[in-house]
Parts: sequence; structure tokens; C-alpha cells
Amino acid sequence: MINLHNILGTLVVLAFLGLTVINVLRVTGRPVPFAAPLSYAAAALLLIQIVIGFVLLGGGREITPLHYILALLAIVTVALEHGDAGARSAPELRAMASLLATGATTILVTAAHIIGSST
Repeated sequence: MINLHNILGTLVVLAFLGLTVINVLRVTGRPVPFAAPLSYAAAALLLIQIVIGFVLLGGGREITPLHYILALLAIVTVALEHGDAGARSAPELRAMASLLATGATTILVTAAHIIGSST
């Protein structure tokens, strides 16, 4: 189960990194029609990752609390992307808000993955 959690963590990092790059393209004015589906897929991967993390935690696996804090903070940034960014009226503002949220999520999940991989 730990190996699955680690592999899925890598996929989560790659998904949010790719989404951040896509949002950079959107900020520059390029339309990216698959941005929303990728965003939902990345969020779903993160949700599965967190559920597996709770299963590992319930099974007695321990790791530094910072790992959990970073992972839970990523939920907040994903919620900001899907809620606040989508509520913006102008497409440019939606793209910028999405970029800021996905950039923050990428940093958080990367840091959590580094911590998880080093233990």
C-alpha cells in the first residue's frame, strides 16, 4: 500500500505540474479546452491519494505531521481553484486565479511528496 501511495503521489505531482503549465498558457491568452477535465482529474487523484494516506495512518503508519499538513492544505488550494477561480467574471481573471491556485497546489503536493519519499 505504501508503494501505491508513493506512485500515486508522483502522479499527483505531475498532474498539478502539468495543470500549472496549462494555466500559464491560459494566462497568456491561449485557449486550452482540456484544462477543466485535467483539473478535475488532478483533484480526483489528490482525493484518492488522501484517502490512501488515511488508510495508511489508520493502519499504524506514521510520518512527520508536516506531511499531513501540506496534504490537507492542498485541499484548500484545490477548492480555491474550483470555487473562487471559477466565480471570476473575466476569463483573464479566471485564468490568473487558477494559475495561482494550481501553482500553490503544485508546491504543496511536491513538498509533501518529497517528505513522504524520504522516509
